[in-house]
Amino acid sequence: MKTHTPHTVLTTHDTTRIDDLRIGAVRPLITPALLQEWLPAPLEAQALVESSRAAISRVLHGQDDRLVVVVGPCSIHDHAQAMAYARLLKAQADAVQQDLLVVMRVYFEKPRTTVGWKGYINDPHLDGSFAINEGLEMARALLLDVLALGLPVGTEFLDLLSPQFISDLVSWGAIGARTTESQSHRQLASGLSCPVGFKNGTDGGVKVASDAIQAASASHAFMGMTKMGQAAIFETRGNDDCHVILRGGVQPNYSAADVSAACALLHKAGLREQVMVDVSHANSSKQHRRQIDVAADVAAQVTAGDRRIVGVMIESHLHEGRQDIVPGQALQAGVSVTDACISFEQTMPVLEGLAAAVRARRARG
Repeated sequence: MKTHTPHTVLTTHDTTRIDDLRIGAVRPLITPALLQEWLPAPLEAQALVESSRAAISRVLHGQDDRLVVVVGPCSIHDHAQAMAYARLLKAQADAVQQDLLVVMRVYFEKPRTTVGWKGYINDPHLDGSFAINEGLEMARALLLDVLALGLPVGTEFLDLLSPQFISDLVSWGAIGARTTESQSHRQLASGLSCPVGFKNGTDGGVKVASDAIQAASASHAFMGMTKMGQAAIFETRGNDDCHVILRGGVQPNYSAADVSAACALLHKAGLREQVMVDVSHANSSKQHRRQIDVAADVAAQVTAGDRRIVGVMIESHLHEGRQDIVPGQALQAGVSVTDACISFEQTMPVLEGLAAAVRARRARG
């Protein structure tokens, strides 16, 4: 007798019970390639990025005795105010170019200890609308405008996808204290085309930054997004232009003894004995005016002949201090909405002091 196989009834498998349970919405994201087509880098900008990256690399490899000075607002929140600052900084950068390699700090992403405004890319209108596509376009437009002045830019890479949209315009990148220990950020740095500084840990520990430099100098394979917006596997060559940034921790770590301790640790790891000093954050005990005193201390070390100090970071805006973002309340122009900064007027003598220190170190031979 012929038997019949029961017909299989196909049903749609319901995954809603286990997938995307905490996702409120999914919105389309512009592709890096499309943004770069809308806002391409002119030949002049490409040449500036290329030459400034090479110059920073020469400083890191002991072929240029200038200090790299990354200076600018804690975070960007307004295009016009950022450009007003950039124009002032360009004039000062030109005046000290024999002694300082000035890079404008143009930070679009703000790491938060708990919650708060996450930056110009994530929330460009500062109102919780999270217009990220618009933020990416506004960020790239600002970078192009700063480069058009002839000023190289530096930024922190916090999000792992955003570099595809803007990193071609960046001359120097930072990995923050909260992400230096992240394997994903170390892998990212290994493939970035610019020099990268790793900050010491939030507790002040330098070993995590030393480990990060070793990791970033090696080749890696990891998952990411192409400029066409496709998921892909990236294989990197490694980045030999990485260095430590001392930013303090439980206590400041900018003194001569701290620099020596950090360099001893780097030497033990077989790395170049060099540091950049962030005069803000924990090194200024979150007191923005103390950046001036910390910078003077660093300048004194340079004057005394210390060649292990290759750079300085300064948080500076048009006007000093900080302010909160309050819905319905207008912001003061040129004042930081994140960490407190020194004013540009206060910044000028700091830059001049660092330039004088480099000249004194150079004169020592």
